[in-house]
Formats: sequence, C-alpha cells, structure tokens
Amino acid sequence: MTAIVISGEAIFLLPFVVPRVFRPTLLDVFGITNLELGTAFSLYGIVAMFSYFAGGPLADRFSVRRLMASALVVTSLGGAYLTTIPPLSGLCVVYAFWGMSTILLFWAALIRATREWGGEFRQGTAYGILDGGRGVVAAGLALAGTYVLQWVLPDDVDSATLAQKSAALQQVIWIFTSMSVLAAVLIWFCVPDSQTRETTDAGKRFSLKHVPTVLRNPAVWLQGVIVVCAYTGYKGADDFGLYSRDVFDFDDVQAARLSTLSLWLRPVTALTAGVVADKIGASRSVLICFAVLAIGDLAIAFGVPHPGVPWMLFVVVAGTSAMVYGLRGIYFALFPEAQVSVALTGTAVGIVSFIGYTPDVFMGPLMGYLTDTFPGALGHQYLFGALAGFAACGHLATLAFQWIGARRSAQAHSPG
Repeated sequence: MTAIVISGEAIFLLPFVVPRVFRPTLLDVFGITNLELGTAFSLYGIVAMFSYFAGGPLADRFSVRRLMASALVVTSLGGAYLTTIPPLSGLCVVYAFWGMSTILLFWAALIRATREWGGEFRQGTAYGILDGGRGVVAAGLALAGTYVLQWVLPDDVDSATLAQKSAALQQVIWIFTSMSVLAAVLIWFCVPDSQTRETTDAGKRFSLKHVPTVLRNPAVWLQGVIVVCAYTGYKGADDFGLYSRDVFDFDDVQAARLSTLSLWLRPVTALTAGVVADKIGASRSVLICFAVLAIGDLAIAFGVPHPGVPWMLFVVVAGTSAMVYGLRGIYFALFPEAQVSVALTGTAVGIVSFIGYTPDVFMGPLMGYLTDTFPGALGHQYLFGALAGFAACGHLATLAFQWIGARRSAQAHSPG
C-alpha cells in the first residue's frame, strides 16, 4: 500500500503540483498567461476523458503492477522534456501526452487496487489512506521544491532575473521527474501480479461488454456529478498562490508556501474523512464537506479575507482546502452505496472519472479568463463564486444519491 500511495501522487506531480505550487514562477518562466496555461490543461482534460473511459476495462483485465509501472516511466519522459522550457505549443503537447500517460494505464488500476485492499468494511479508510498518503508525498516534495526555489533565487525574490527563475523551476521539475521514476521502481518490486485478470485467452482481450451494466445504474451517474463538483473545488485550489500574489502582494516564495500549506492539510483531512465515512457513511460525509466548502468559497467571493489581515487568508485557505481534500479522500468510497460490484470496479471508475474529471477541460480556461479579464481581486472573487455554485450542486447531487440508495433498500426489504 505504501508503494501504491507514493506512485498515486508521483505520477501527478508534474502536470498538477508544479502549476499549483509554483504557478506565478511557471507563468513568468514560460512567458504565458493564465488563459494559455488553461488551454494546456484543457488538452490534458480532453485526452484524459477518453483515457478514463478506455482505462477502466483495462484495469479489470490486466496486471495492476505492469500498468502502473509503465505509466510512471512514460510520464517521466514528459518531465524531462518540460525542463527544456518549451514554447506554448510544446507545453500543450506535453500536457496532452500526460493526459494519456497518467490516466489510460494508471488511474483505474490505482483505484481498483485500493478498493481491493480496503475489503468490505474499510472502503472509506482505504481511500482516505490513499489520498492522505498522496498528500504527504505532494506536500513534502512541494516543500522541498519551495526550498530549492528560495535557495536558487536571490534574497530579494522580486529582483530575480528570468534566467534565475528558469534555473530554479528546472531544478523543481527534475526533482518531480526523478520521483516518478523512483515510484515506478517501487511498484515493480513491491506490488505483486495478483490483481491480474490474464487467466484465459478471453481474459486477455480488451472488452467493453460490462459498460452497459454500469451505465444503467443511476447512482453511478450521480456519483459522477458528485466527483465533478468536488474536483472543480480541487482545481479551484490552484488559484490560491496567484490570489495571494494579486490581492495580498505575496512574492513567489510566499505564494508557494501558502500553496504548500494547503497541501499539508490533505493527509490529515483525507484520512479523517475516510475514518468518519466508515462510521457514519460516505454519502453523509460528502454532504458535510460540500456544505462547509460552499461557505469557504463564498467567503472569498464576498471578499471576507482582507488584504491587510493575512491571517484571514490562511484561515479561509485552510478551511476550503480541508473540505476539498476530504471529498477527494472519500468520493470513490461511494461505490458500495452505489451497488457496484468489486469485479466491475475498473469499469465503474472509468465511467465515473469520464464524467467527474471534466473540470480538467473547462476549469483551466475559466480560471484564466476570469483572472486575466478582471485583474486584481475581482477576477478571483468571480471564480470562487462559481466554485460555491458547484459545491451547492454537489450537495444536491449527494442528496439525490442518498434518495436512490434509500429507495433501493426499501424495495429490497419490502414483502414479495
């Protein structure tokens, strides 16, 4: 499980953690706007959507160990290319490449392995450990990257030249690229081939025959909506660093530290949410997280954190981050309540992810448009107003999910 946790974050360090923690520096070094970076994210999301759909049945058929190790090595190649600081066209290509490498061979295999490890009664804990452990890896490496940034840049960060910023960012990218390779080695030697479905010639053939069965389950569609709303909140957290620079006048290092603080909350909140979900039910825990998340997003939307009072910023960032990571830690623990069999986990993951991770397509351009079109605090307030709306929709979708579960339970226990 340790190898699974490390690999589960290592593969996403390059496409997600780099722009999240070091976003201001990345924009300066690559000479791009928020909207242009959002375009690269969109290409990732478009490729990833189809990869989610196809990757689910692959995870039900083939060795988890081989799929995950291959994906990590292939993803690291994109990191090596990124250190060359390519033009915008090259950045878009590498993000599209990552949309395939991180999802098609990896994502459903990761979720299936975690569900099987959790067994019948520890689903919330299993997913909490997965996302919480991933949070430890991400936060630790983000902290190391922040120290590298601080070490390479001059004491007066604002006076750093473009060459100095480029050198610092390249060092960070190399650290994350190396971590992806190391994770591949860990998976290869620590994860057995026991999950493979390659037991017969028929089993070796890629099959989509179980997709209609999963698609006929309305709870799976609602779970996809829940993931959409939760993941939108997660993507919105990418804005914390830029928000602190634009509104609170933080420099690049201070902004990176704030983003890193957000990551450090992930292991605690994800694991806590998982344990609580096993006690009171995953859907109830999801309801609570969405309600609190909406309040935190509205606080930023209405300008509650005042530029002259930095501690208010840290409180709001901590609160919203905790709920975002809590949701990420448990939304796949809804599969038992959705009555998805373990044998069809990979296929269900593919369908839910195909629906749920569409924010990879639209959130980048949305964030870029709002922050570029409405400079200063206003663009960020509009963004978090939209995020509050998604949180409210997620709350409603969870209520509908619970209603379907209660109706099924009543039908199962009705006489005749």
